[in-house]
Amino acid sequence: MTPDDHDLLMALMAQPTAPFREARVRAFAQDLLRAAGVPHFLDPLGNLVVGAASPAGYQRLLATRSREPVRLFIAHMDHPGFHGVRWLAPGVLRVRWHGGSPTRHLTGAPVWLADDTGGEVTGVLRRVRLGKHGLAIDTAEVHLDTPAWRPRAQTVYGAFRFRKPVWRSGARLYARAADDLVGVFCVLATALEAFRARRRPPFLGLLSRAEEVGLVGTVAHLQLGWLANAARPVVAVSLEASRTLPGAELGKGPIVRLGDRRTPFSAGPTQVVAELAAKRLPGRHQRRLMDGGSCEGSAAVAWGLPTLALAVPLGNYHNQGLQGGPDCRAPLGPAPEFVHRDDVAGMRLLCAALLEPGLSWCDPWREVRTRLAAIRAKYDALLTQSDAGPKR
Repeated sequence: MTPDDHDLLMALMAQPTAPFREARVRAFAQDLLRAAGVPHFLDPLGNLVVGAASPAGYQRLLATRSREPVRLFIAHMDHPGFHGVRWLAPGVLRVRWHGGSPTRHLTGAPVWLADDTGGEVTGVLRRVRLGKHGLAIDTAEVHLDTPAWRPRAQTVYGAFRFRKPVWRSGARLYARAADDLVGVFCVLATALEAFRARRRPPFLGLLSRAEEVGLVGTVAHLQLGWLANAARPVVAVSLEASRTLPGAELGKGPIVRLGDRRTPFSAGPTQVVAELAAKRLPGRHQRRLMDGGSCEGSAAVAWGLPTLALAVPLGNYHNQGLQGGPDCRAPLGPAPEFVHRDDVAGMRLLCAALLEPGLSWCDPWREVRTRLAAIRAKYDALLTQSDAGPKR
């Protein structure tokens, strides 16, 4: 990972975010893109579209006839967290949780709180209630360390707090939110590189909202219908930080994601990225059906887009102390998420490689056919011999 990429990733993961409260991440991305001259705009639902300056520019790119597909990179700007509901007393805020969470050792857990006007304050959780399914927090009280802080309750959001928003320890990056700010980083870094040459790359990025509560931002974007009448192919590229599983392990490279809990992804585009990974990251990538959860690739498939997906292995998924480590309160209690720098660098490399011209989108199985035909040719003599078995 280059120093510039490292600095960008660290700065991005320091931004506060929660479902429907992505404004600080979005503003950070907009400032970065504006300074670099990369076109971008907000769709009607507040998703950040990268690679076009307006809906009209988006449509012009899709209307340009070409055999080169537009690569639509998708990552989400939110992470599980809470919204303020109402002030119960000075310094005591009732909150409602959105998305997944740890379910144990929650009372007294440190949290941060913010609104979109500036800084952050701290507090702890009390009176935590889980949802009926028992898989995540439903409501809680937050007792603030600074009771004088009192913005309008509904503007407040927050999540679990650790020693820092993000820090490095060896090859690992620990953070209050790696999912999916790692994916957002890859979209932004790929856009900066692609537009540096000042030619129009076949690139679009969708930085979406509220993925953690049901892929909401991406579904809302797809429902706009802007992609329905494209004159050229479009390939969706879902980028995620996904829970570690056997065969998808930290430090062994980015994952070519064959599917998620809901659906397999498209065979042809997946073959394209699998061949790229084999050539660019030999022995340093992984392939797996990542069925620990669903991702925005599912929404792209449901709306008829050819889809491939990449992921980096994620420790302590959704801040659950599944792997433990620093600042983990207890097993299965609140803990910082963590990723491996080399895995992130590998996913970043594959994103750039996917923009190269002349990839085998139109015939992704050509090399496979060539290999299989060569194997068949080795056995021509045996294949053409008379069958010596019994005749009927």
